[in-house]
Amino acid sequence: MEACKPVLNTGLRGVTIASTKVSDVDGAKGKLIYRGYLVKDLAGKATFEEVVHLLLFERLPDQGELAAIRRQIADQRAIPAAILTAMQGMPKDALPMDVLQATVPMLANYDPDIRNFDIDSAGRMAIRLIAKFPTIVAAWDRIRNGKTPIDPDPALSQAANLLHMLSGEPPDDELTGFMDAALVLHAEHSFNASTFAAREVASTKAHMYAAVAAGVGSLSGPLHGGANTRVMQMLLAIGDVDKVDDYIANILDTGGVIMGLGHAVYQVDDPRAHILAPMSLALGQRSGDTRWYDLSKALEVKGKAAFKQRKGKDIFVNVDFYSASLYYYMGIAVDLFTPIFAISRIAGWCAHVIEEQFGGAEAKPTLYRPESDYIGDYCGPDECAFVPLNERKPE
Repeated sequence: MEACKPVLNTGLRGVTIASTKVSDVDGAKGKLIYRGYLVKDLAGKATFEEVVHLLLFERLPDQGELAAIRRQIADQRAIPAAILTAMQGMPKDALPMDVLQATVPMLANYDPDIRNFDIDSAGRMAIRLIAKFPTIVAAWDRIRNGKTPIDPDPALSQAANLLHMLSGEPPDDELTGFMDAALVLHAEHSFNASTFAAREVASTKAHMYAAVAAGVGSLSGPLHGGANTRVMQMLLAIGDVDKVDDYIANILDTGGVIMGLGHAVYQVDDPRAHILAPMSLALGQRSGDTRWYDLSKALEVKGKAAFKQRKGKDIFVNVDFYSASLYYYMGIAVDLFTPIFAISRIAGWCAHVIEEQFGGAEAKPTLYRPESDYIGDYCGPDECAFVPLNERKPE
């Protein structure tokens, strides 16, 4: 088979796709903004439910609105028994992200608004999806381990309920607060790959579930949502701070990458990483074993220095670097780190789907239809002449 000509693939870097009011990322200054608010001012101060309201309805809620959205989410957490039965029939080694993606279109069949195309219906569908994602992820983790899924508790917050359904034990305030902050930090990040996938599908006027399923599929790719899983796998492989120098040298000698260092947008440290790092340390101290935090910190400091010495340029820590050890200290299975990312990012996806379909940028909705440069050259500059099957000769 002839070697193929390389196909230009710029990943749309530097290409402005659309305008948005949902969020902004300033990579040069290390700023992440949700509808005007710096994420560093939201994490630990505003709950995930408050941020959901902000993303979906463009403002932080007052007390009455917060009570209402908490109640709406709590009321919608249960998933249909038929979907639980279907999950119980899946192979126990199925990838959690594949299970999550498979259940999203199934949920569409039970949504009373699925045939409606208006902003109010879209908002209700968004609440249902945000509510159900933790239930799906926790149920699958228990099913694959031969345990009975735990029913969601309407008295708990989204963060506390997730931890409760995973472990079977009600979490304390510190664990709940750290998980809540992590959900806030991962809720939105402008036109990343999964958000763009969701918006592209939404631009066809497909319903919320179809767009969100596309987002889940995009997030499942290792170049997007799997980084914190790979960070933890790296930490487990290294095992000890004393081995960090040798690990870094081997990675740089062989042209590899230190997972969690480097980002497609930020030219400084990811602001979210500096919020997650002390949480990881606190849980390490609480457990009496800070090695995963210590190992992460040593990798960050020494990795940055080695990269600067070898390459002559700086590299920066991203959000995945410390979320890995944070979730590990919480006792969460490593392959659930990306689904937890989805449990958070579903809020941003839904906000973008609503903006794409009802934002009013165009009088008539316009579906995404980018151009491409055809570089095929199979029969010279002209088209190929068709040769009947019985006249074709082996090459």
